Amino acid sequence: MNTQKDFDPRDRKKYYLEETNLRCSLIWTLRNIFRAFIVMKVEGLENFPLDGAVIVAANHNTNFDIFLMQFALPRPIFFMSKAELFNTPLDPLLRNLGAFPVHRGGKDEWAVRYAHKVLAHGQTLGMFPEGTRSKGRGLHVAKTGTARMAIEMNCPIIPMTVTGSDQFFKKFPRRSNVTVKLLPSILPNPRDTPLSLTDRLMFTLAAGLPESMRGVYAEVPKGFDAAV
Repeated sequence: MNTQKDFDPRDRKKYYLEETNLRCSLIWTLRNIFRAFIVMKVEGLENFPLDGAVIVAANHNTNFDIFLMQFALPRPIFFMSKAELFNTPLDPLLRNLGAFPVHRGGKDEWAVRYAHKVLAHGQTLGMFPEGTRSKGRGLHVAKTGTARMAIEMNCPIIPMTVTGSDQFFKKFPRRSNVTVKLLPSILPNPRDTPLSLTDRLMFTLAAGLPESMRGVYAEVPKGFDAAV
């Protein structure tokens, strides 16, 4: 039984666990708007499962990356977004787009529980392991939350690389070339810890990125095997 202490104001709102008609309309509209600015190429779609719980983990160049992730996938993607945005007029649109709020700066138990709920419903959870934007300057040290989620929910991680999004608007009226690539899935194994699985994920992501974007994961430690 919930007590007043356990109550979270976010529970007053509806966060969607399915694709709504409004969401379909919004994605269609956004896709056409983005076509004015980018030429998008998607590779490796055969690595993405058409059903079941899955985490898509991508490098994070800009705030636009989550839209590119959705445009690349045939299934709706659900994702965390900073809680402050849900106190603005964007709130209903964000919730219909599959976003749910997270308070940054510490572990947000409500957001973690909701992410579990997304996966428990067999949906796609989008995550940025770095937790912050790199702006195309190279991968930062990742947090272990993505790997911890995959271990707890026993679901695969699909690494996704996004290149070119840091060039948005810089070439206008010429369109920027953006490539989204889905890499083979990574499955947690019984020996994995959140840290070891995070390392496997990030070195896999780095290998799929241009050398200039690999950042702190550019040099693979001797004897390390991301496939193990």
